[in-house]
Amino acid sequence: MTNRMVLNEMSYFGRGSYKKLSDEIKERGYKKILVVTDHTLMNNGVAKKITDLLELNGINYFAYKSVKPNPTIKTVQDGLMLGQISNVDAIVAVGGGSVIDTAKAISIIMTNPEHSQVTSLAGAVKTRNKGLPLFALPTTAGTAAEVTINYVITDEVNVKKMVCIDTHDIPVCSIIDPDLMEGMPHSIAAATGMDALTHAMEGYITKAGWLIPDMFHINAMSLIYKNIEKAVNDHDEIAIEKMAYAQYIAGMGFSNVGLGIAHSMAHSLGAFFDISHGIANAILLPVVLKFNGQVCPELFKNMGSAFGFNMENVTDEEAVNIVVDAVKELLTKLDIPSSLKSIGVPMDMIPALAHQAINDVCTSGNPREVTEADLINLYKEAY
Repeated sequence: MTNRMVLNEMSYFGRGSYKKLSDEIKERGYKKILVVTDHTLMNNGVAKKITDLLELNGINYFAYKSVKPNPTIKTVQDGLMLGQISNVDAIVAVGGGSVIDTAKAISIIMTNPEHSQVTSLAGAVKTRNKGLPLFALPTTAGTAAEVTINYVITDEVNVKKMVCIDTHDIPVCSIIDPDLMEGMPHSIAAATGMDALTHAMEGYITKAGWLIPDMFHINAMSLIYKNIEKAVNDHDEIAIEKMAYAQYIAGMGFSNVGLGIAHSMAHSLGAFFDISHGIANAILLPVVLKFNGQVCPELFKNMGSAFGFNMENVTDEEAVNIVVDAVKELLTKLDIPSSLKSIGVPMDMIPALAHQAINDVCTSGNPREVTEADLINLYKEAY
């Protein structure tokens, strides 16, 4: 059997590492940059750190700052138009997963004009050309979009999230600077942190798991579980730094093996109700873990050990319960909603949510075979 790993060709880590961006751009000879970000990051000064750096180094840029959470096809089209009109030769994404995902779609279409219809990028697509060179600077500790071959765009017409998988979309350079993550509000830090934990846990138990991604996932979930509360609630600088690296480590893993039905179900929720992806994952994760624990309890013993529990001499059922209860307790500590009802999801929408989730690209990676009826029951359990 052959296993594949796809990672960035260059990454920088550490506080203040964002200053390496100008060196990388100059050394690679790029002259016109499209900066993709959002209004909040521009107004609070985070994105301005990057644009000021570009100006200081005489690098010409054009700013697209209209990205919103759960970016849509129109979000991509508007950014693409600016990039084309400005004739840029590289892209810098400053933001969370929504920003980097938008930048990835723009990057791919810029060099593969036959995919100007954004819907043509859905699924595992083999584009002809590498995307326009993309530099990614994440401002949240969660999605790991800066190191994955995935991006998600909302198709508002068909009310669905398109999961796009393409080795040509991975940023050529990622800069993981905890200084850019310091200003995250509590709600965003909690949501993106739980997204990262879901990546590590789902990636670890997916069907395609193997030695190297397993190593990443175990390390990531250990770091996240032990640091997320201090990072989110106490704003502890060391914990924030560890979260920044942990989410990247999780991304190195799941990008190369896939995810499972927690993500499938979360994608449906995001498409229908514009719910934060991290919150959707957090609510669904305990229910999905309990469901999947029946087929891979031995992996739950390893996850429990990664969390710091003594898993010697525990039964399979006890191992699953220890891990599920630990995740539930974490949600309480982070003040994350515990049910779909509490975030306004109508019960009568569950069949439609399940129908879309069963067809999501992440479903095939789930360790336990699942039917649409199973998904309906899982949504009800999370309700």
